[in-house]
Amino acid sequence: MKNRWSDRDAKSCVDEYISRTVNEDLALRVYSSRLLGSEPELVLHGGGNTSVKTRIFDIVGKETEVLCVKGSGYDLKVIEPAGFPAVRLRPIREVFTLESMTDEELINVQRTNLFDASAPNPSVETLLHAFLPYKFVDHTHANAVLTLTDQKNGAQICRDVFGDTLGLVPYVMPGFALAKKAQEVFEQNKAVEGLLVLKHGIFTFGENAKESYDRMINLVTKAELEIIKRQNKRNSFPKKTPKSLISVSKLAPILRGMLALEQGGVKQSFVMDFRTSAKIRNFLESKELRVYGKKGTITPDHIIRTKAFPMVVPTPEKGKLEKFRKGCKKALDKYVYEYHAYFERNNGYRKGVKTELDPFPRVILIPSVGLFGLGEDAFAASVASDLAETNIKVISDVEAMGTFEGISEADIFDVEYWALEQAKLGPPSQKPLNQKIVAITGGGSGIGAATARVFSDAGAIVVVLDLNETSAPMVAEEINGFSLICDVTKVKSVAGAFGKICKKFGGLDILVSNAGAAWQGRIGEVDDTLLRQSFDLNFFAHQSVAQAAVRIFLDQKIGGCLLFNASKQAVNPGRNFGPYGLPKAATMFLMRQYALDYGEEGIRSNAINADRIRTGILNNDLITSRAKARGISKKEYMSGNLLRCEVKAEDVAKGFLHLALAEKTTGAVLTVDGGNIPAALR
Repeated sequence: MKNRWSDRDAKSCVDEYISRTVNEDLALRVYSSRLLGSEPELVLHGGGNTSVKTRIFDIVGKETEVLCVKGSGYDLKVIEPAGFPAVRLRPIREVFTLESMTDEELINVQRTNLFDASAPNPSVETLLHAFLPYKFVDHTHANAVLTLTDQKNGAQICRDVFGDTLGLVPYVMPGFALAKKAQEVFEQNKAVEGLLVLKHGIFTFGENAKESYDRMINLVTKAELEIIKRQNKRNSFPKKTPKSLISVSKLAPILRGMLALEQGGVKQSFVMDFRTSAKIRNFLESKELRVYGKKGTITPDHIIRTKAFPMVVPTPEKGKLEKFRKGCKKALDKYVYEYHAYFERNNGYRKGVKTELDPFPRVILIPSVGLFGLGEDAFAASVASDLAETNIKVISDVEAMGTFEGISEADIFDVEYWALEQAKLGPPSQKPLNQKIVAITGGGSGIGAATARVFSDAGAIVVVLDLNETSAPMVAEEINGFSLICDVTKVKSVAGAFGKICKKFGGLDILVSNAGAAWQGRIGEVDDTLLRQSFDLNFFAHQSVAQAAVRIFLDQKIGGCLLFNASKQAVNPGRNFGPYGLPKAATMFLMRQYALDYGEEGIRSNAINADRIRTGILNNDLITSRAKARGISKKEYMSGNLLRCEVKAEDVAKGFLHLALAEKTTGAVLTVDGGNIPAALR
């Protein structure tokens, strides 16, 4: 493993933070923590923890020795000084005189000794950091170290490899018990450079940040070299013969819909994240896949995000879609049954003190294809995928040199149902479109861009579809969304874009079919090419994207929502606007046809009827010419409605959001124009 320490970078970090009144110790702690956090072979997504012992002054000027330790759930890769709550060291060390301590007592001791009462909760491994006499302590879940420890004879292998350099600590539940056991091991040989907790991770320490970091890199490198030396199997797993397979974009919605949870009377679906590679497929093609899938995670740190075990579904053979669907349902029923049994078995042993979590998997393994991570949002899904991919890598490496063995089922249960671990996930989002995947056509500007912002603020994962290769990514970046270049007038382009959405997120919940343009001309004189061009964009494109969305909705079997931008012209046509109004009128009736034909499948279809919305340069020129023709100002023209106010793109976006949330409304047209009786439907 490459040592990335740089004296120059370390000094720059210190200079930067000292200018912000952060002391040198904490500045160096931030610097080396980020080095560790930026290496995925060491830690992933909030894993690991680091600390520094230093002195700071309280409000009356009294110098106090404190332990600045990573806050629970913080990510080392991007951590700031505020992510290291300071705990008074002396009273924390005094608890080692106790023989036992509950989790509640542990948290209380840590919080009552915080230097700043508003600071985040210190790591659950604070006590282990506290007793060590070294200034800097680093803890990671290094893949190479786990590859050595996660075997039946892992302890002996580690003794052979590290000798007296590391103290070996048997697996113990993190918290007070682990701290006591680690202290016991350390007292037997205080000359060690670190502690290795079997099937969990590695701690290193030093008198300065560089020493602790160097020890971590050197020891992990030693483990990596040992793995290379010990691996004697060219291919870890016997392969099945690959078959012609169903596309990922087709099978993803099937899985996503099948895994929808009933929450408050509404089906709530997970977001999914797909991964594949030669190494992943090699693992998934093993005849013993279901055996490996039941062996647990490589470190307990992963369990709250992936659950203990993945769900393995049948190989999706092309031409056998219904067989795959039935096989998946059978696999899910079995997974849920076994999860209930696992819970009852272990909760009963603990006298029924826990409340069962949802019994659905967070990782799906698809033979010969790849894996899906599942989560409440795109980030959580990608975390599950990252951890599952790491799990496969380590198990593959172990099996190339021995036999993988994780922690026991009882230990797995204790970690999964440990309140201190579950707290890292934070409270579920209360935003109305949480877990909803939304595609918006023409999302790079005007009403589409405004709708993207409004839906993102409501918690949705937004995919911006646009032909403009500049504006779509800009809008997506602004809202932390996703963009795709798509020509909605080309069926192939539409199919490709919606396939990518399924592959990226697992499916779709809402389509906002917004793309359009206003062509003008007297209908008896308009050029045929122009009229057909307008119909291509203002009608047939709506049909193409709606068809693509409905195919996904039908595969998911959990309903869906179609929203169309129909325009005032569909209801109240204006002079010389036939080329625009005719296809828009057809689109309004298209919306109602979808409401009629797919209501029984829970698919809603509604439209917005908007007027006089300033959306761009061309639109602005049109407003100018119309106002001039009437002998009024642009402002007077834009507010020429019953409410005497200008209607903006954001107002239309809020109308789309209202319809998206109106669970009992379909076939409706919502007017957003400030009041225009001739354009009102009812």
